[in-house]
Amino acid sequence: MTIQEHQAWVKQFYESRNWYRFNPMIRMNFLTEEMGELSQVVRTIELGRDHPGEHKATPEELRNHLKEELCDVFDQTLILCSKYDLDPAEVFQYGENKLKRRFDSKA
Repeated sequence: MTIQEHQAWVKQFYESRNWYRFNPMIRMNFLTEEMGELSQVVRTIELGRDHPGEHKATPEELRNHLKEELCDVFDQTLILCSKYDLDPAEVFQYGENKLKRRFDSKA
């Protein structure tokens, strides 16, 4: 699956659930929420988590949780790309070109 294919799929899925209607400012709140969840799982992987009554996650569960939260962040970002009619590949290329110019690199 390409990023563009996933972007089209997630856009259609969000439209079918009536979630796509939210404007980019609201979407940024959702992205921030997902970033917080991603931060929490990274902290758990790196530092551990000590909460009474919580199940101690296995390494496989933590890895799956990390994938889930990364995907949620990507999906919110892809929806923002859709809202602004941006192709993710063009966004990535733009960022790569910026870094090459900034650091005068051909890498």
